[in-house]
Amino acid sequence: MDLNKQTKRSSGRRGLLRGATVACCAMALSAAGATAASASTPTARTTHTVNYVALGDSYASGPGIPTQVDATCARSDQNYPSLLAAARNWQVTDVSCSGATTTALAGPQGTQAPQLDALGADTDVVTLTIGGNDLGFSTNLATCAGLTSKDPTGSPCQTFFTSDGTDRLAQRVDDIAPRIAAALDAVRERAPHAKVLMVGYPDLFPDDGVGCTSSAVPLAAGDFAYLRDTEKKLNAMIAAQASAHGAGYVDTYTPTVGHDMCKPVGERWIEPLVATAPAAPAHPNAQGQQAMAAAVEDALHCGAYRR
Repeated sequence: MDLNKQTKRSSGRRGLLRGATVACCAMALSAAGATAASASTPTARTTHTVNYVALGDSYASGPGIPTQVDATCARSDQNYPSLLAAARNWQVTDVSCSGATTTALAGPQGTQAPQLDALGADTDVVTLTIGGNDLGFSTNLATCAGLTSKDPTGSPCQTFFTSDGTDRLAQRVDDIAPRIAAALDAVRERAPHAKVLMVGYPDLFPDDGVGCTSSAVPLAAGDFAYLRDTEKKLNAMIAAQASAHGAGYVDTYTPTVGHDMCKPVGERWIEPLVATAPAAPAHPNAQGQQAMAAAVEDALHCGAYRR
């Protein structure tokens, strides 16, 4: 399966390859993963079954996308980890779970075991999408939507989060950085030989900052640029922590520009706050998950990682 071709066919308008160069440039190869790849013999590459573990939150689990295979974690068998594993013929252990924060990696999430428990010395590849729930992104969007009626043409959300003279969301992004760092160190400790990829968040809002205030996207016109910038700050922080802790970073934002929640059905890969496709609000739909899988594929090719 060629995920890039599959996604180009389903979008009917744009391919994903325009983000490939950025993804390549953003790639920071894990020293341990690179060593493991270079040390493999040709025979080992053809016989070894790659053990892949997917960690993360709802942007990895694919809530609402058919077919849901884990009701507790709202996990789909068409999420990007499943698509990636099928394309590469990897053995996947997917413990991504909606609502997960960095705390859920090392500790339980309700009745779910700590996600890090899925890792071991035989783990070859790890993907991790985390940080959005630490930021409280869904709650923040609900807050912003609730403020829209007071000033639909202004920026009441930005005013609310900066009312004390500091940008509280930007501060939260900074506060999350040590948690991402600790998570990456914990992954490396549990899976010392694995190639580790931090997978960023796709483009939720129009990259040009021009909004689409409506019943489906009840956000004030002036707040789209603020929310876009907040997401970019989160992704930039995640990328920086990945680089500092020997992991790769997968840019899913660039290849999804132009397919945000403001685009019409058929063009959007992110659902609006009132979803129309089978997916969670403000989350990737099936095409969005395909785009994320393709971005990981691009990053793996750029990193020359082979088994």
